[in-house]
Amino acid sequence: MVERSALRVSDNERQAAVDRLRLAHDEGRLDLEEYDRRLAAAYGSVTYGDLDRLFLDLPAAGTASVVHRSPAGVPAPRRAAAVTVPVGGVLARQPLALKVLWTVYASVVAINLMVWLLVSLGNGDVVYFWPMWLLIPGAALGTVTAAIDSHRRGR
Repeated sequence: MVERSALRVSDNERQAAVDRLRLAHDEGRLDLEEYDRRLAAAYGSVTYGDLDRLFLDLPAAGTASVVHRSPAGVPAPRRAAAVTVPVGGVLARQPLALKVLWTVYASVVAINLMVWLLVSLGNGDVVYFWPMWLLIPGAALGTVTAAIDSHRRGR
């Protein structure tokens, strides 16, 4: 039988590790540099052993933090409420590489639209709309995303 540390992890387990690292950073257990290093390692992890090494010096998940009481008459500082962003749709189920590609594509489209707008305003007239050519790689990326989504649902 294969040891647990040699078994491969899923995208959901990597994301759970990232969430646990974020909590450790928010609690002040990790500085920004260490958090960044461990975050990269979490996304690059392949096995449970890779993930387990990230938490050797951190308390177990779900361990309550020590609560320090304020002196009488001094209100305790309030913790900021956690903000959760609902992630849904087709892109939420896609592999990380595809999410990165969509982010890069959206950035390129936004930059091209801004440049086109500034050039048009600078000329005082609407110039040729060259950002339309970005629809071609967008259509290809959309096709790949749809194919991967249908393949994953077909399992």
